[in-house]
Amino acid sequence: MATTEHPPSGRLRTWMLEGLSDMGKGHGQPAAPGTEAAPQPEHKGQRWYRVMCLTGVDYFSTLGYQPGIAALAAGLLSPVATVVLVIVTLAGALPVYRRVAEESPHGEGSISMLERLLSFWQGKLFVLTLLGFAATDFLITITLSAADASTHLVENPHLTSTLHGQQMIITLILVALLGAVFLKGFLEAIGVAVALVIVYLGLNVVVVIVGLWHVLTEGHVVTDWTSALTAEHGNVFAMIGVSLLVFPKLALGLSGFETGVAVMPHVQGDPDDTAEHPKGRIRDTKKLLTTAALIMSVFLIATSFITTWLIPEKEFEPGGKANGRALAYLSHEYLGNAFGTVYDVSTIAILWFAGASAMAGLLNLMPRYLPRYGMAPHWARAVRPMVIVFTLIAFLVTWIFDADVDAQGGAYATGVLVLISSAAIAVTIAARKAGQRGWTIGFAVISAVFLYVTVANVFERPDGVKIGACFIAGIVLVSLLSRLARAFELRVTSVTLDDMAERFIRDMASRKIRFIANEPDQRDKAEYRDKIEQIRQDNDMPEQEDFVFVEVTVLDPSEFESGLTVRGEVLHNRYRVLTLESSSISNALAALLLHTRDSTGRIPHIYFEWTEGNPFANFLRFFLFGQGEVAPVTREVLREAEPDRARRPRVHTG
Repeated sequence: MATTEHPPSGRLRTWMLEGLSDMGKGHGQPAAPGTEAAPQPEHKGQRWYRVMCLTGVDYFSTLGYQPGIAALAAGLLSPVATVVLVIVTLAGALPVYRRVAEESPHGEGSISMLERLLSFWQGKLFVLTLLGFAATDFLITITLSAADASTHLVENPHLTSTLHGQQMIITLILVALLGAVFLKGFLEAIGVAVALVIVYLGLNVVVVIVGLWHVLTEGHVVTDWTSALTAEHGNVFAMIGVSLLVFPKLALGLSGFETGVAVMPHVQGDPDDTAEHPKGRIRDTKKLLTTAALIMSVFLIATSFITTWLIPEKEFEPGGKANGRALAYLSHEYLGNAFGTVYDVSTIAILWFAGASAMAGLLNLMPRYLPRYGMAPHWARAVRPMVIVFTLIAFLVTWIFDADVDAQGGAYATGVLVLISSAAIAVTIAARKAGQRGWTIGFAVISAVFLYVTVANVFERPDGVKIGACFIAGIVLVSLLSRLARAFELRVTSVTLDDMAERFIRDMASRKIRFIANEPDQRDKAEYRDKIEQIRQDNDMPEQEDFVFVEVTVLDPSEFESGLTVRGEVLHNRYRVLTLESSSISNALAALLLHTRDSTGRIPHIYFEWTEGNPFANFLRFFLFGQGEVAPVTREVLREAEPDRARRPRVHTG
């Protein structure tokens, strides 16, 4: 098909558009117009435990701030509330995302599952809304992790006097470095993630063991805690009730699951895996999710106990030495500043690299939807331009929140919880469609739990949903403007004619090729006879000229790109008719005309009658419903697709 642009190809442009953003490889997408996609090697993938480290830099790095958040939210109840979090993780989020891995094994996550349920514009707007929350989750992961990394750096005893007050600058530098890694061509860097996770978890094992040793040698710590807990809450049921109430504040501990399915395309799977049935990839992704959840659950419980037992409550408060860095505080307190500095360095590194996991998720998710909907320019399929866009947005978010970890927690939790809730609802619907009554009931209960937590979090921290709404509004606005800018773009990806349609065009190729655009009504003999008579009178044509009718049925006008199938038929033993199904009448007609020209070497003509009504209203009908001012729009699509006027199919309107 002809493209709408023929821009000059420069070195900078070629570099910017090099490498497509399909992170899985092997599922390539077409290059942007005016560029040639570099040959892409077959993606071999990595073993699941190595990919687990890629998602683990996001999931495991929450240990850098989760114990402090739990202590602030629940106080003495922090360990009990964390146990509740672990139960919800293992009994709720883990089964949900194991099912998501089955249903959507190419990294689209639950969004693609829900996309299948809705069509037309309501489906597109629903997906854009979920993408807004996904953007909130992933982008706040980048900015919050960088902000927390800078907090660990600034609060280090060796550096606090030098770096005090420089947290904003340090956070922006860390975000810029992350963007630079991806601009250089980073797609996987799993080796770096493996090293960071092994070192970080190893150091945390040391901190946990030393912390538990101090608890055991100072036996009064546990008895003091239990006494204070009983005095404050009375009994176990009251403790569990309060823990359920504060649970929404601990939702950051669930943050790794969405990135876990986002990085699925990196999992190697089995040699006989196919794109349609990647059984090995699904099996190993389930191992990845389960292992990560179990490791994280053990660390969450252990660290919540030792931080609650060993750190004074006032140190968790804003301005306290343990605020946002509880385990780092323990490492300095009980293992010395040298070990503490090593721990700080590893924490800073993994928190910074947590943004890499989130960036990979963004680059895998957004280009799968927006360009396909016509709601992003062609270059949105390429990695580097999108990296620049996401990095600039991360700069803006960091500036708005003043690089404050606590201030971003609400938006982060909202994004995480909305995505988990949507995933739970999606797998509930999938189980119901599969006739699995037990799983349907189980997933429905899990959905209810996550919906409660989401709503409670929104009421507790409304700033989170406000930030999410800003992302949604931004995505919807930019998407609609992009679609508007591309309204006259030729967006038919292929044209296929059946035998009868081919016969019609071959027959006309020996003389002038004349089509009549007809809106099918009764399709009786009188309709076609009257239409031919009207076209002849309007265009002052002799009676001997013959025509082929072209009729387009609009299916889903919200779709942007699609293939075109043309079928030929003879009606009433006289009238030749080509029938087409498309999302846009004008695009389908323009694509047929260009295909006819290219296959016959002759310039086709097409005849319309003017559309009645207000031109602006007709344009809105075209934009939203694929119909409207058909004649001038068809001509405009042809003009953009074929700059050479001499080779452009002719449009006649009477």
